[in-house]
This record gives sequence, structure tokens and C-alpha cells, in this order.
Amino acid sequence: QVQLAETGGGLVQAGGSLRLSCAASGRILSINVMEWYRQAPGKQRELVASINSEGSTKYTDPVKGRFSISRDNAKNTMYLQMNALKAEDTAVYYCYAIGRSPDYPLSSFQYWGQGTQVTVSS
Repeated sequence: QVQLAETGGGLVQAGGSLRLSCAASGRILSINVMEWYRQAPGKQRELVASINSEGSTKYTDPVKGRFSISRDNAKNTMYLQMNALKAEDTAVYYCYAIGRSPDYPLSSFQYWGQGTQVTVSS
């Protein structure tokens, strides 16, 4: 079993910054991809940023130049530095991980965190 725990959400004024963290724990052999998603009220969950085990990153267009994704492989932890926040960034942010467990090394696992609320006031 693998658990993902997000921290760092909160209320911030437009133009401000927040840093989200996602720590993975449990029976982990390796984590290949870690991603941040967000879901605003009444909208579908969308991919915000992605990072693989080699550090290659991707971002959705609305956050390019403002958000930065990173990870610490030794700690199985991923981060999302969010700068120049806008009201439209308000959402619940979820982390997602694809990896392998030592119990089933030939199969991959996929887990979601419980989400953390980010609210940007204008």
C-alpha cells in the first residue's frame, strides 16, 4: 500500500505564492512519474504539471512561467512552487504517482492524494 499526502495549501492574495508538497510513503520500490492535478468547483480535474524520475517536466499552458514542479527522489517527495497566483488558480490540488512496489515489481501502481485546497483572493 502506498499513501500520498499533500500539504501547503491555503488562502493567499492574488500575486502571492504558495508551495505545495506531496510525500509518498509505504511499500515503494520506485516512483516513475509524479503529477499535480487540480479541480475547480464545477470543472473537470485537469493536469497542472508533471515530472518523471529523471527530472523532465511538463506544464499546462496557463501555469507556464508561474509554477515550478520539482521532486526529491531520496524522500519520494514532489513539490509545486506557485508564484504570481491568480483567482483562476483556485482549486483543490491533488498529487498523483505512478511507480512500483517491491511486493509486485513487475506491475505499476497508481495512487492519488487526498487533495489540498488552494484559494486565491482577488
